[in-house]
Amino acid sequence: MWSSVLPLLVAVSPALLLQLPDYTSTQEEGLWQDYKHGRHDAELPDKKHFCSWKCLLFTLQWPGAFCQSLDEETLCTIPPSINNWTIHGLWPLKAWRCCKCWPMFESDVQELDAELKDHWPSLLRTQPSFHFWRQEWEKHGVCAACVEGMNSPLRYFQICLKLRGQFDIQRLLEDAGITPSCQRPYKLVEVHQVLAPHLGDKHEIQCVTDEKDREVWFQVKIPLSHNLTVGCDHDVDDGNPAPPRNSSHGHPCPPQVPFYYFPIDHQDPQRPCG
Repeated sequence: MWSSVLPLLVAVSPALLLQLPDYTSTQEEGLWQDYKHGRHDAELPDKKHFCSWKCLLFTLQWPGAFCQSLDEETLCTIPPSINNWTIHGLWPLKAWRCCKCWPMFESDVQELDAELKDHWPSLLRTQPSFHFWRQEWEKHGVCAACVEGMNSPLRYFQICLKLRGQFDIQRLLEDAGITPSCQRPYKLVEVHQVLAPHLGDKHEIQCVTDEKDREVWFQVKIPLSHNLTVGCDHDVDDGNPAPPRNSSHGHPCPPQVPFYYFPIDHQDPQRPCG
């Protein structure tokens, strides 16, 4: 169970903590220390806590529909080794005043490089995978870093990879006979029934609409509480992270309209089903 794994993840040697560069000013160092330990900033007029968020969204995306989510589909590429759901991000919701003084370098996640390339690749021709990871850290990871188990780039990405192993969506779907197809659409209720026992009732199945007006399964958003347990009350419309650059918003798959779960086509990722 995840609850039994979490303490092992949190108990990481302090030597793994990110060391800030020497050029960090005293003021920035103080801000980082306050943020790292979730300390209250008495100088703020509204006196809010640094770690004000309560929920996170762990988001997985399906490469077979990623191209359809882009404004410019030609930007899309799917590496030959990618044949499974990939990580899009782990996003604290309603996070504010995130520390901007915490850079990320390739050496911070060097030991995870192979795993990240397998499970968290960039699917944009113009964006190397490390740039994708760094973007996610700087936008969302630093907001999660007030939690001890995620208070360095290494720890944050370790947690994301553990969550990816915990939520093996493709295996759950295959066991239920739900496989990628260009011919067979699926109903929201049948997919939800398969995933809900493992992802919680509040998970969201997202679609995009392709050029033939077909609803195409794009993402799954899994709400997690502050301690990474499944399920959390949150307002999806308030605090949701912005979509990646060159990407259109996914939307909840409509309950009354069947959607397609396109196969991955590495040769022609833009048109897996014509």
